[in-house]
Amino acid sequence: MKYIKTSLKALNGLLWLLLAVVVTALWGCGSPSGKPGAGGIAISFDDHFIKEWYELRPLFHKYNAKATFFITCPDSLNAEEVSMLKQLEKEGHEIGFHGTVHAKSTELMAAGGPKGYIEAELETGLRHMNAAGFKPTSYAHPGGNHNKRVDSVLLAKGFTVLRDVAISRRKYKGFQFYAWPPRWMNAIYYPFDGAQQVDALMIDYDEVPGEEVAEAIQEAKENGTAVMVFGHEPLYSAPQNGKYGFNVSFLAAVLREAHKQGLKFYTMSELPKTR
Repeated sequence: MKYIKTSLKALNGLLWLLLAVVVTALWGCGSPSGKPGAGGIAISFDDHFIKEWYELRPLFHKYNAKATFFITCPDSLNAEEVSMLKQLEKEGHEIGFHGTVHAKSTELMAAGGPKGYIEAELETGLRHMNAAGFKPTSYAHPGGNHNKRVDSVLLAKGFTVLRDVAISRRKYKGFQFYAWPPRWMNAIYYPFDGAQQVDALMIDYDEVPGEEVAEAIQEAKENGTAVMVFGHEPLYSAPQNGKYGFNVSFLAAVLREAHKQGLKFYTMSELPKTR
């Protein structure tokens, strides 16, 4: 997960500023150069909000958009949900995998090694996905938790693209720790270089202003890259009772801007195949 992990109590404001400068230097500013004319957007959604995603179909149709849906806990898929996912797939969307139990991959790997990790988080869920007729080739890290060892196992299991999490703002007890404009976050732009490990900007409620996403879309168009964004549950008002997700009107604005700018909509597995 692409955000800073450390203890706020251990640092004062000056150190936070210093850390921000260091991270900026390491992460880089501005999007990379991609493939001329290939500017686009790759939208994905995580977890198990299948009915809610399915209800977005008129919005996708309106802008001729396609997306990738990363499914977790596939053992609980019912017949209606499978039917919905198959219809989404038929309409050009991609069905990806988000883990069997949505656990911290690094902890599973540390506890059971590659064999234990595969058995706990991959094999059971993939068996259910395959039985339902899906053969996912893209994987979204649950909670953005992973390391090189986890990635190597996933790639060895045949996944062609692994998606991590990028967050542009971070608050703690009302204090704005940092706020990166997405146009500075080069990790969220795919330059069509065949990379299999990528990052997508989270657009859940109150995570990033609409005008900044519009700037990121323009950046992708100008540089021939694909900006990658993702969310969770579609919401029609501010989240309540611990819910997390994106405002549907915000997604509509993203799709409208991407369509207006003439960006191509990519599924996640299409990215490394586009050269």
